[in-house]
Amino acid sequence: MLIIPAIDLKGGQVVRLSQGDPLRQTAYSADPVAMAKRWEDEGAPILHVVDLDGAFAGAPQQLFVVAQVARSIKIPVQLGGGLRSLAALEQAFASGIERAVIGTAAIQDEGFLREAAHRYPGRVLLGIDAKNGKVAVRGWVEATELLAADLAIRAADLPLAAIIYTDIERDGMLTGPNLGALQHMAQAARHPIIASGGIATLDDIKRLATLEPTIVIGALVGKALYEGRFSLNEAMASAK
Repeated sequence: MLIIPAIDLKGGQVVRLSQGDPLRQTAYSADPVAMAKRWEDEGAPILHVVDLDGAFAGAPQQLFVVAQVARSIKIPVQLGGGLRSLAALEQAFASGIERAVIGTAAIQDEGFLREAAHRYPGRVLLGIDAKNGKVAVRGWVEATELLAADLAIRAADLPLAAIIYTDIERDGMLTGPNLGALQHMAQAARHPIIASGGIATLDDIKRLATLEPTIVIGALVGKALYEGRFSLNEAMASAK
């Protein structure tokens, strides 16, 4: 299972939000490029970047910073946040990222997700952000009645790279991943799953690694790394 460090950008800084709430923000670095180089130097296979300003605004806001990050490292960068049109996707790929995460737009316009996946096969990830099993959109501030598992099933025939499943209530809270929800998602989905939200200990990573190992292929880790709960090397060793 891959351990993927996350860099969340807001106002050009590396931050973490608790449960996606912009009023509950912790800043960790004013230098995203240095942070990206750190994770690459420590052996990260991929870097996950979120444009939080873009997620709230509905269009990318941090592409200049993202381009600097992508140019500074050799490992692939995947980007989410505000990618809700083909033009936004084209801009994102032009900035140097390898893969793009589509979340809100996948619910608002199923045709857009389909077109994007076929235009960029293997380079688009579906971001499913859920609270109590139901999908939330627009930077997690709007709830829907769509079940997360149903969204995964709806996308079953698309040439996606993977699905990133985030449990909103666990995200940034260091309370452990929602293993039951992840197991349910792994059973429903036809794409590999990357788990996100709540990882706090090495035991959390070990438990994730036992979930449908051919389906749950990775885990996004943010706050636990930034707060020194464990090192990236320790996390990668536990994932094996």
